Formats: sequence, structure tokens, C-alpha cells
Amino acid sequence: MRIYVKVIPRSSKNLVEKISEGEYKVKLTAPPVQGEANKMLVEILADYFDVSKSQVEIIGGKSARIKIVNMKFFN
Repeated sequence: MRIYVKVIPRSSKNLVEKISEGEYKVKLTAPPVQGEANKMLVEILADYFDVSKSQVEIIGGKSARIKIVNMKFFN
């Protein structure tokens, strides 16, 4: 499943908001420095969707606020 995520770094708390089907807004406490926000994004999405971190992959927008994330669900 491919989703689009708008990331807001340096927020006061970590939060995932569903905007529409396939679109999410994620607030992160991590700064957008040296991949810290991307690393935290993977952890938060894995927890939100109840999957392992290896099943969450940022495939687009690694240095942008809007990212394309591939969620690998194994049956």
C-alpha cells in the first residue's frame, strides 16, 4: 500500500492524523537533520499501522516535507 505523508518536524508531540484515504499528516518531535525525522517517521508509522519497521519504506521525498511511503503488508 502506498501512502502520502506530510511531515511536520520539530512539533511538540508525535501525532498521526488521517486526512483522507491514503493521505496522512504526521507531526514529529525530531528535527529534519541527518535523517532523524525520516527515522522517527518510519518508527511512528510502523507503530500506527502495527507492523515492523522493515515493512515501512520511504520511496519518495526523503528530503521533502511530503513523502511517498510504501507499506509492505505480508499476509
